[in-house]
Amino acid sequence: MSDRIASVERNTLETQIKVSINLDGTGKFNCVTGVPFLDHMLEQVARHGLIDLDIHAVGDLHIDAHHTVEDLGITLGQAFDIAVGDKKGIKRYGHAYVPLDEALSRVVIDFSGRPGLQMHVPFTRGSVGGFDVDLFSEFFHGFINHAKVTLHLDNLRGKNTHHQAETIFKAFGRALRMALEVDERMAGQMPSTKGCL
Repeated sequence: MSDRIASVERNTLETQIKVSINLDGTGKFNCVTGVPFLDHMLEQVARHGLIDLDIHAVGDLHIDAHHTVEDLGITLGQAFDIAVGDKKGIKRYGHAYVPLDEALSRVVIDFSGRPGLQMHVPFTRGSVGGFDVDLFSEFFHGFINHAKVTLHLDNLRGKNTHHQAETIFKAFGRALRMALEVDERMAGQMPSTKGCL
């Protein structure tokens, strides 16, 4: 299998974003977005997904973090779509349950070629670390629409908002890792009865 890497730039009047990824990395992480809590969450994806992530984002944070967070989801999704290639030989589906103290989250992903998001995360507060938790939905919508994946995010229990968010992102990383793993038994076959994804 060829190197599963990608670099994408997105430049708008609101944001300038550069993302580089290696799906077969070791979890190396370099990220500057100006949104510290988001950086902390993305580091969970890199570390637990064993995906190398290099992200640099400049956005109109003097307004709020909305454009930066949404556009980062879009750009990251585009990078995943390019890096995964034709999807031959991958496991396609991934899932993970991750606990953190009182919190427990489940993430299930399908590299289906069809964008879809079900997000059921009853955050107990409206913000954490100065981050508006409504923006997580914007991030994941941007991601699924451009990575072309179906994604189910469920926080099954939790009282601490930081823990709720962190379990979601850790589980997201683990689910990505499982879905993107090469299955030797597939021998380069498309993981679909349709013959394409």
